[in-house]
Amino acid sequence: MEIGNNLKILRKRLKKSQEEVAQDLNLTRSTYSGYENGVAQPNLENLIAFSDYYKVPIDDLVRKDFETFSENEMERIDKGLYTDVKGQKLRVLTSLVNDQDEELIEMISMKASAGYTSGYADPDYLKVLPTFHLPFLSKSKKYRSFPIQGDSMPPVVEGSYVVAEFVQNWMTIRNATPCIVVTKEDGIVFKIVHNLLDSKQSFQLCSTNPFYSPYFVHANDIIEIWKFVNYISPELPEVRLDDNDLSKSLQELQKEVHELKSMMTRS
Repeated sequence: MEIGNNLKILRKRLKKSQEEVAQDLNLTRSTYSGYENGVAQPNLENLIAFSDYYKVPIDDLVRKDFETFSENEMERIDKGLYTDVKGQKLRVLTSLVNDQDEELIEMISMKASAGYTSGYADPDYLKVLPTFHLPFLSKSKKYRSFPIQGDSMPPVVEGSYVVAEFVQNWMTIRNATPCIVVTKEDGIVFKIVHNLLDSKQSFQLCSTNPFYSPYFVHANDIIEIWKFVNYISPELPEVRLDDNDLSKSLQELQKEVHELKSMMTRS
């Protein structure tokens, strides 16, 4: 286990003494020192406390060697931004192809969406999904289709499917971009995204339905982001004319009726 040296590295980056960290965590200095020096191994309760305190996943705290991390990686941890938001490390993304070696668009059904957060990179999960191909999309990008639930994003109604493009570098996402965001807590959500990584290490997710309030999701809680490309809907969006358009339509209709009457009179 690498945890002892990892704890020491994290503490020093906070510029805190063993005594200060021990007090913050309601531990004795000797107990905490024993964990750093490898004399004792922390129990699960203390592992959870260390993970929350340093904002590092337990698995990485135990298994990875932070001494091998680059300065950029450690700076992200300092900011509480453990996720690789720039996509510098290859994100795990499984793709299916057809007989012509063209990438297919996997359609995540409503039923399959419940297991997406655990199966998104599992070939066995993906290979049983229905797939399709849209020839007008870029061959250099990866697309996937996601089901829409609820009424938070009109005109995209429940039962629609959003086709979206995989985003490798989250820093490139512009404000007010509609995206599929896959989170650890809520699974698949479709929202208007505002990029606040620099200031809050988070994204603000907004609905087009004003009934739903905006909320923030920390980058560490996000698994994938897919940028909206188009959508497939079972309903035709309602078209509403404003007063000017309605007036113009009536005028054109009156003109056509007048011309028709004139033609009938001449005949």
